Amino acid sequence: MRLGTSAPLAHSSAKEWAENQIRLGCGAVVFPLDSTAPDDKIREYVEEAKAHDLLIAEVGIWRNAMSPDPADRKAQRDYCVAQLKLAERIGARCAVNVAGAKGSRWDGYYKENFAKETRREIIGMVREIIDRAEIEKTFFALEPMPWMIPTGPEEYRDLIEEVDRPQFGVHMDAVNMINSIGRYADMEGFIDRCAVVLGDKIKSCHIKDIHLRGEYTLQLEECAPGQGEFPLRHYVEKMSALDPDMPIILEHLNTDEEYVRYMNYLKEVLHGIRENF
Repeated sequence: MRLGTSAPLAHSSAKEWAENQIRLGCGAVVFPLDSTAPDDKIREYVEEAKAHDLLIAEVGIWRNAMSPDPADRKAQRDYCVAQLKLAERIGARCAVNVAGAKGSRWDGYYKENFAKETRREIIGMVREIIDRAEIEKTFFALEPMPWMIPTGPEEYRDLIEEVDRPQFGVHMDAVNMINSIGRYADMEGFIDRCAVVLGDKIKSCHIKDIHLRGEYTLQLEECAPGQGEFPLRHYVEKMSALDPDMPIILEHLNTDEEYVRYMNYLKEVLHGIRENF
């Protein structure tokens, strides 16, 4: 297991960035630059990551490649390709996006997200991006979401089979897939199922927590580690069993101080799974 965060933390140089990550206890990082950055700056960050044994887990995309507007859709897919090429170039495990939404909010719920024709479009979109990027070592992955496919491990497995590209991998966010009371009530069992169904297709993982609110109707809210009921240690043990260097990335906190606080919490909870994070 290699813990990391999605935060670059405040820094003024690539060396300071890497040193801050190591000081925090990270063994993995999300690359802090995108494909529009100057080549020499990208190279500097890659060199510092290597010098400090920081595994580059992910290149983020976070754009709507399914935008209803044709011009915007083309621009977002071009960006997806550029980011995937960047992941290949710097030796990242994967480049990550969501499947995309059939509306103005890039990660929003729309009824059309689950239409049969949308699924066909998503399959074509994934193929297009992988084929255009011409990658050989890195992977393109879709983060599971509660309101766009894939919403569960079996759906992700089926999508992989239908896309039929060896460089289509899995980005694991188990909390995003806990979208029913059944999955919430048996979170350890659900994690086990994810590990069995998706196995070595998993290239990187997010970690956070989830809490069931008491108000009607069903309300599941994301929260910081330790503020909910998610079995953090069981999750990391299962993902680490698939790959001893599996990146486990803490995300969705608001400040550097919060990342420091909750990384320290995770190191306590996960102590002993791997002596050196």
